Amino acid sequence: MSLLDPALWSGKANVGGWTAPTGGTAPVTEPATGEVLDVIGVTTPEDVVTAAERAARAQTAWARAPYTDRAAVLRRAGDLFTRHADEIRQWLVREAGSVSGKAAFETTTAAQECYEAAALASRPLGEVLPTAEPRLSLARRVPAGVVGVIAPFNVPLVLGIRSVAPALALGNTVLLKPDLRTAVSGGVAIMRVFEEAGLPADVLHLLPGGADTGAALVAAPQVRVISFTGSTAAGRKVGAAAAEHLKRAHLELGGNSALIVLPDADLDRAVSTAAWGSFFHQGQVCMTTGRHLVHASIAGEYVERLAHKAEHLRVGNPAKEAVALGPVIDSGQRDKIHGLVTASVDGGARLAAGGTYEDLFYRPTVLTDVTDASPAYAEEVFGPVAPVRTFTELDHAVSLATATPYGLSLGILTSDVMRGLDLAERIPTGLVHINDQTVNDEAVAPFGGVAASGTGARFGGAANIEAFTETRWITARASQAPYPF
Repeated sequence: MSLLDPALWSGKANVGGWTAPTGGTAPVTEPATGEVLDVIGVTTPEDVVTAAERAARAQTAWARAPYTDRAAVLRRAGDLFTRHADEIRQWLVREAGSVSGKAAFETTTAAQECYEAAALASRPLGEVLPTAEPRLSLARRVPAGVVGVIAPFNVPLVLGIRSVAPALALGNTVLLKPDLRTAVSGGVAIMRVFEEAGLPADVLHLLPGGADTGAALVAAPQVRVISFTGSTAAGRKVGAAAAEHLKRAHLELGGNSALIVLPDADLDRAVSTAAWGSFFHQGQVCMTTGRHLVHASIAGEYVERLAHKAEHLRVGNPAKEAVALGPVIDSGQRDKIHGLVTASVDGGARLAAGGTYEDLFYRPTVLTDVTDASPAYAEEVFGPVAPVRTFTELDHAVSLATATPYGLSLGILTSDVMRGLDLAERIPTGLVHINDQTVNDEAVAPFGGVAASGTGARFGGAANIEAFTETRWITARASQAPYPF
């Protein structure tokens, strides 16, 4: 039996100790063809209550397990992601519309996230404090308890495991709610890997479901920390609900990231870099290059070359052929993309390439002559669209780059690295890449945005400890303290 055999998760067999979802089933659909690959059980708010209670009961024993045991589970999980990479990649290709290289990135990163999390288990989790009293005074990091993880469809494996793995390593139990559209590659794959790695029962629960499942997860009293990745609109609702219940919410949200191309940039490489930033995974990445800010002296040639690149990128079914772009996730997303492009052209933008689609395959698109009012420039498109705007002075570039509610990623292309770093200091974002595009991620690096892009870095090393633990003050005296009454 394979790791992701549907009998293990589609309701066809009751195995592995999973609680059967009570909300019926949902189809697992391949966006490239519309084929229903199988079905998956859907959880209800009542299922969330049951899972949260079971996770809370299991948490104490998991937290008290030797750190070496927790680390060993995480290391085995990393090995299993590597061992079963081909099978998981196929699901990422067919269920999420990933091209082969993007799917390989996800499986490799999932393994690395587990290895890095394994190292967290043995990190020092406290410090000795000075005290005016005759006592030992400590600040100690302790597990938060039950952590709720809500992950999106676009990079489903990575955006689930990068919260699940460190939360588990630090002694928490976890409730994972993947997007129903990618519940196998973003949920079942994680659950099955940890089952095979020897994670005790009830330490991790899989809760595929809709918005009502997510709301129940946030509201469950046993859940103390919410790790949410998704749109800014949904993140606002999650943050408000978490605040109502006095819970911490770590929000990694949308973006409309700028790539600034200075006149001394290598134009050949700049166009290649820019195309990757806007068209990787059909633009369905929070860090996607959503605004190309190009110096006026090179803008004409830049647009011409980028349009030529876009016109020659192959779009098709990544399960059947070698392509640069696969399908977008569903018709709703396609129609949103096309609506923004059409509204921008109707408002005066010029279509230099693309702007068309067949089924869910949207052509990589280049727009020029955009303004502040162009929807495909002003809003997060979440599709393969590259709007280009010009500047003449650095102050103008800074003004354009900062004229957005978002603050996730920034790319700057220049032969003068120090000028690039100086420019970056003037533009508030969570991530900055000099001489690279905006889509970058590593398991060892802090990740997160500011303003409408989220509540700051929460991934990578110390940021994970901050995210998934609480600080407890502990004192100890040699004898009981005397008091005057």
